Amino acid sequence: MFPEDLIESAGPARISSIERPRFITPAEHSYTVPKTRLWLHLLLLVSTLFTTTVVGAHMQYNFSHNLPFFDVGRDLDIFTVGLRRPQLFFAGLPFSLTLLTILMAHELGHYLACVYYEVDATLPFFLPAPTPFTGTLGAFIRIRSAIYSKRVLFDIGVAGPLAGFVFLVPALGVGLAFSKVITGINHQGTIQLGTPLLEWILQRVIFPGVPAADIYLHPVARAAWVGMFATALNLLPVGQLDGGHVVYALLGRSHKWITNGFLLALLPMAWWWNGWLLWAVLLFFFARKHPPVHDLTEIGNMRVRLGILALIVFLLCFSITPIIG
Repeated sequence: MFPEDLIESAGPARISSIERPRFITPAEHSYTVPKTRLWLHLLLLVSTLFTTTVVGAHMQYNFSHNLPFFDVGRDLDIFTVGLRRPQLFFAGLPFSLTLLTILMAHELGHYLACVYYEVDATLPFFLPAPTPFTGTLGAFIRIRSAIYSKRVLFDIGVAGPLAGFVFLVPALGVGLAFSKVITGINHQGTIQLGTPLLEWILQRVIFPGVPAADIYLHPVARAAWVGMFATALNLLPVGQLDGGHVVYALLGRSHKWITNGFLLALLPMAWWWNGWLLWAVLLFFFARKHPPVHDLTEIGNMRVRLGILALIVFLLCFSITPIIG
């Protein structure tokens, strides 16, 4: 709750006795946490821990042996390295636990905001996947009730990215501290990862004067990179993404122009990374339209400042060429 919320709720009523709403007593209504399939959430979480640990084990093996981050010709056994011996598998935990902590913080930011405002939402669903350098497709919560306030919409939308960012920054710093310098290592292999602004800044602090191409990221820093990538994608100012919620709450109906304009901007961005074309298509068909929120209340200056902070977080985490190769 922000100061303007307190002022508005404490202010004198300026409506007639006919218009004055009747307040519902606790006996008439109480918020209860909806039933959920806890076993399913736990199963998906454990499965995602397994797949990300297997991927992390392979990353740690390559890091320890000064091998390129990922090479298709040599890394077809990416999901078997961590299963050969227990010590190899457990070596992947720094990557998996770091990544799942960042993703969990993001989703719990949304979930706890929903609980605070008594919005019906599920616990986080994690998505295990045999993807070569993440081991997961991320996580999400499902909101099962309508949101009738722009302030509530804003708070729920912005809580996730900011909570995740709080955890990914120290993870990136620690991961970079354990990274090492190998000349030209990032020009080797089949796939290289781009350098978001936040990573570039911390690299200049921890490795002054060392080119980014010579810094071999520790798996913990790789996990933070995945967190930055997920944060940037979620903060795209489009429709039903977190960034779309923030833009809708701040600008109302103008969000349509911003959503459509950004979707168009993704098309030429595909010149640098063809994945933007896929994202443009997916977002256009599945997440372009934002559910209407019929609320004329101003969200207040504090939330405007948080919106600016969310924009800064987006710029720090965004890379126009996140994946090279």
